[in-house]
Amino acid sequence: MYGKAFAPEYQGALTTLSVNSSLTDVLAAGTEQLRAAERAGKPGEVARSGLAVAEAQRRLGRVADADRAWKASYRAAREAEDVGAMAWALWSGGTLARQRGALPLARRLLQLAADLGERGGDIVVRGYSLAGLAETGRIQGDYEAVGRLHEQLLAEARRRGEARHTVWALEGIAQMHRNTGDYDTAYALFEESAEIAARAEDRRGHAWALRGLADVVSVRDGDTERALELLSEAETTCRAMRLSSALAYNHKMRGNVLYRAGRYAEARALYEQALAEFREMSEPRGEALSRLGLAKSLARLGRDRGETAAELAELAGTLERIGLQHARKMVARAHEELGIPDTGLALAGATEAAR
Repeated sequence: MYGKAFAPEYQGALTTLSVNSSLTDVLAAGTEQLRAAERAGKPGEVARSGLAVAEAQRRLGRVADADRAWKASYRAAREAEDVGAMAWALWSGGTLARQRGALPLARRLLQLAADLGERGGDIVVRGYSLAGLAETGRIQGDYEAVGRLHEQLLAEARRRGEARHTVWALEGIAQMHRNTGDYDTAYALFEESAEIAARAEDRRGHAWALRGLADVVSVRDGDTERALELLSEAETTCRAMRLSSALAYNHKMRGNVLYRAGRYAEARALYEQALAEFREMSEPRGEALSRLGLAKSLARLGRDRGETAAELAELAGTLERIGLQHARKMVARAHEELGIPDTGLALAGATEAAR
């Protein structure tokens, strides 16, 4: 049995905050408590309230503010000699680095966080940090290396009855199955994830699961309307909780669904919307994937073939710089799909539709 989902990143005086608290509420409460802790000269509480501020800023897409906040949290934790709080700050910084596309930095910070969590006896931050490492590897497309870690973390989460972490692991494993063409397994895992998230009142996890289900329903079944319904349900949650990144990925997926249905003008509009959202929050991975969808839509709408070929080559280089593997497959697939010869300029790539 799984208990109600909780948010261990909301600590100290902020433990009353829910996993479903709107990010604006989290930011306001975190900032208020942070200022109070600073006035009282309590570095431990400064670190823990600062963590909530960092996470709210990150999820709102405010990259520079989030970067300052997690570093300030780490400095305060070090001053307080609080190893657990240091680990949580590094976890936040590593998660932000992954969001920004700085994957080598993300791995370094998350590994340090996992090591500190183990040293400090905080199994939760250790688990979250290992999950972050697994997700970073999955995003890069290194499925063989991180598949076993996902399964290990899933088993640990199930054993402890941690709904939120179980949902995360199921969704990650489902995404790997989806990307390798095992749609039935992916659907079953996304469905289980959605059910657990709903029972545990994990609205964020539920929204991500619905996005995954919509993807599979679209690509496997060709059921465009059902996929759009699932995405609309997820979007309601994203807007209510101010989940900026999740909302942008929702819009990109809506573009994918419309593109597969041959509704290229509508897909173009969604990709343009997602692209603007990703650029606003400085999220290069989502930006590159939106650009790829937009390039394909524009090609279908009559864009010059030479311009499309040049953009595909540029995108391949961008994906290579981010450090994502297997994007050669994505770009090569776009060349083949559009009937545009691959001149060899597109040399690298990324996993498709990765979170």
